[in-house]
Formats: sequence, structure tokens, C-alpha cells
Amino acid sequence: MKKLVIFGNGQTAEIVCSMFRFDGSHEPVAFVVDREFITATEILGLPVVPLDQIVELYPPSAFDAFVAVSYTKVNQLRAEKCALLKSKGYTLATYISSRATTFPDLKVGENCLILEDNTIQPFVEIGDNVYLWSGNHIGHHTRIGANCFIASHVVVSGSVEVGEFTFIGVNATVRDNIKIGRANVIGAGCVILKDTADLNVFVTTATEASRVPSNRLRGI
Repeated sequence: MKKLVIFGNGQTAEIVCSMFRFDGSHEPVAFVVDREFITATEILGLPVVPLDQIVELYPPSAFDAFVAVSYTKVNQLRAEKCALLKSKGYTLATYISSRATTFPDLKVGENCLILEDNTIQPFVEIGDNVYLWSGNHIGHHTRIGANCFIASHVVVSGSVEVGEFTFIGVNATVRDNIKIGRANVIGAGCVILKDTADLNVFVTTATEASRVPSNRLRGI
């Protein structure tokens, strides 16, 4: 099993470490982060080292890397760190949960994170640096561009093209045979029924609180 250094020191990095430890193809050995953002010397029993020492301490000839950053700056930060580590010679690992449903023809890029209970149908292509959080449906013949983040319980129907750097929030639905533009932000609970332009942002109206307090309800 190859050794892995994880870029990041937040909750996403902790999740990634736990997933690789649980059933991944790599053994995490350290966390790495920009020196000015180091807040602890150890996370989950592993050392935290500054980025400027990574090649010296964990050379790319012996270690792979994974960038564990969420959707900051609409995925731009994660993409920048992937490019930086690749420029230093690192191979970027991908994690696909053993509890995800996939098919042999699935095409997945580097630095991808596919968590448990994702259902990914046949003829799907997923680009580099894509995160699929838990419990999504990705329909057949769908293509997800690089540097995307799809949160939990999203339905992406068949034959959809998702543009790179797109974020899709919890419980959103995308109908079949449409194209999502580049760097879209599709908020929680949105329903997308037609093609979108680049840089589109979609939001829904939050559910309003009732004027009747819960201690006055008689039907519950």
C-alpha cells in the first residue's frame, strides 16, 4: 500500500484521512499545510508539516498526495493546490468508497473523492479533482468536468454535462439532457430544468418559520 500525504488541516482533511484508513488504496502518514496556517503539530495521530518542507520530508518518489480542501473560492483553491503539488512531482491519489455503487466503465480523474452511497450509473466520466459527497445519484452518460464539488443527496439525471468548477448543493436536482455551464453555484434544493450559462448562481427561498410556536400546536 502506497504512503499518502494529505494537504489540509480542517474537517475535510480529517474525513479524507478516515476514509483512506477505512478502505482506501493508500496509507495516510502526514498532513501538510501552508506554514502560516499550521494550528497544531498533530492531527489524528499524524504529524502536521509545513508545505515548504514536503519534498524534503516526504519525497514524491516515495509518497503520493491528496488535496483535501472543500469548495473554497468555488473550488479554485483546491485546484491551485493540486497544480502546485503536481508541479513538485507528486502523483495525486483518488478515493472511491467501497460502499459506492459503480460500474466497470467508470472513468475517474486524479484527486477525486467519491464517498459512500453514491450511485454512479454506466457510461459516466468524472474529471480531475471532483468531490462527490455521500448519497448522490449520477445518471448514465453524464460527464462531470474537473474541479467540481457535488454535495449530498443530489440527483444528476442522465446525459448531463456539468461544467468545470461547479458547485451543486444538498438535495439539488438536475434534469436529463442538459448542460450546466462553467463555475455555476447551484444552491441547496434547487431544481435545474434547462441549460445554464457560465458563472450562473441559483438559490431557493428558505422555508419560513410558522407564527405559531410549537407549544401551541394541537395536532402533534
